Amino acid sequence: MTAAVTFDSATALLGRLPAARGDLRPFVPLAAGSWLGVGGPAEVLFRPADASDLADFLAARPADVPVTIIGATSNLLVRDGGVPGVVVRLGPSFGGISIRDNRVVAGAGAFVSMIARRALEASVGAMEFLGGIPGTLGGAIRMNAGAHGHELCEVLREVTALDSTGTTHVWTVADLKFGYRSCGAPEDTIFISAVLEGQAARAADIQARMEADRLHREAVQPVRIKTAGSTFRNPPEGPRAWELIDRAGCRGLRVGGAKMHEVHCNFMVNTGAATASDLETLGETVRTRVRTTSGVDLVWEVRRIGLPPVTEGETA
Repeated sequence: MTAAVTFDSATALLGRLPAARGDLRPFVPLAAGSWLGVGGPAEVLFRPADASDLADFLAARPADVPVTIIGATSNLLVRDGGVPGVVVRLGPSFGGISIRDNRVVAGAGAFVSMIARRALEASVGAMEFLGGIPGTLGGAIRMNAGAHGHELCEVLREVTALDSTGTTHVWTVADLKFGYRSCGAPEDTIFISAVLEGQAARAADIQARMEADRLHREAVQPVRIKTAGSTFRNPPEGPRAWELIDRAGCRGLRVGGAKMHEVHCNFMVNTGAATASDLETLGETVRTRVRTTSGVDLVWEVRRIGLPPVTEGETA
């Protein structure tokens, strides 16, 4: 594997890939479209035209070419050296939302907050907590996203997905073996769509609960800046991650342009000039200090992908 993604490696890879109806482009920068605003390029970025296009591409791609799926990147840290292989980003054709009889059918590219809004318009309750979750449904399924004491698996009923060969699978929520911020689907799974189910409720009541959630969120979390949400998972027992981070003296801790936020010290932010290396080093520094002060080994909730940058003395 190369030390980092390069234009030459990207051009060579593109020549090995099967044709597709969607958009295949080499050496595409990812930082500008990332919530944290950092990271190197995708060696090849693929925006499939639809699920059939994606399935055909996966079935025909060379077996040695890795595939990485990304969504809105709201819980993602792209390393500075870029992402080798093909990065798949689902576009508008995967963003549909339809509602009937309290059941929501949504594409994996649909924004979770939009699902909550559409459920409100249809007077479907039990999905209010989704309004505070950034990102798209596919990523929310992968991490069993949650907020305000609820998790996606509570309203999820069925998922349609593709494996690395392009074969379609339909799984129930029980099949996926959800846990806290985790999903039992194989790592090569690409979620395509899902069925969620709520319950009939008065729109005014749904709106009131969503507003209460919003006010609480603004009181305890940094707002109007892009973060990747919680950096670390809460331990299965004992103090929560933010409490351990605070006790370790890491509230407001900085590494380069990266900082653990003062309002919620489990939120990592780019102050404007951070690199992905700054952010990852900050996270690992926090983990070390928490381990030293509390004996707890924090687990990253933010997903990290890609290669580190080329350092002095290395060649790409």
